[in-house]
Amino acid sequence: MKIAIIGAGAIGGYVGVKLALSGEDVTFIVRGANLEAIRKDGMKLIMEDGTEHVARDVKATNNYDEVGP
Repeated sequence: MKIAIIGAGAIGGYVGVKLALSGEDVTFIVRGANLEAIRKDGMKLIMEDGTEHVARDVKATNNYDEVGP
């Protein structure tokens, strides 16, 4: 399944990282500094207890057409 997350804020970031770490094909639709950061380093989720989960195998774009159907 291909999943597109529009925005990488608190909810989108959390859901996207969890889905990516469970093996789903995730693309974040973001812009600006977030776009470059996700492309470079993946998406990082920092939990309340300080543990970090990093989804490196995610895609990021600012172009809806690049995501596809």
